[in-house]
Amino acid sequence: MKLLFEKFATFTYSFAALSLFLTALIIIGWSLYSAVNGLFYTSQINDLFIYTMLQSVSSIIISIAIIDVAKYLLEEEVYRNKELRQPKEARETITKIMVIIAIAVSMEGLVYIFKAGTKDISLLLYPSFLILSSVFVIIGLGVYQKLSAVIEKHTEDN
Repeated sequence: MKLLFEKFATFTYSFAALSLFLTALIIIGWSLYSAVNGLFYTSQINDLFIYTMLQSVSSIIISIAIIDVAKYLLEEEVYRNKELRQPKEARETITKIMVIIAIAVSMEGLVYIFKAGTKDISLLLYPSFLILSSVFVIIGLGVYQKLSAVIEKHTEDN
């Protein structure tokens, strides 16, 4: 029964990773289509063109984050033993994921700052909080890195 469950879990992780990867490719394709379309059809409206380009960049960065998650699923849940063997491996994995999140959130904040800045300056509160939250994610990651380095050193000494 355990072997059957492990095979099912491996299949599920593989299917989820493939689905994420295909979704990310579709998003990248759509973003490139929008960017090219914006290049030829919105060049008269400068604000719309810049917004379209920033939105495309943001979507592609989010797609890269999705691809990294799919890659992580394949590497950690399909190809390797499902247990993280060392504290260093956990730190590296969490660091990767949190950096991806910080980049995606800050890019969204940048897109919304541009959009809000062209309409009404009072709308800048939400995008500012997005940028601020990405800063807190990076600060939290730094604290986590420092604390986990102490744990790694302690583990190596024992």
